[in-house]
Amino acid sequence: MEAKELRGKETAELKDELTRLRREQFNLRMGEAAGQPPRPDQWGKVRRNIARVKTVLAQKESGKQTQ
Repeated sequence: MEAKELRGKETAELKDELTRLRREQFNLRMGEAAGQPPRPDQWGKVRRNIARVKTVLAQKESGKQTQ
């Protein structure tokens, strides 16, 4: 997922995406606690995607306030 794709989405869609990513992060954490084989590459991908979504959301919010 790229920031370009995210900027084209509405705020509600971004919030849904953020919820989905946080749920995925939670599932990774629970899987690790349950003894499933670790997927270390997924941790970084999910964290970066959460950061991207939060950044785009913040940009949209600040854009609304200035207009």
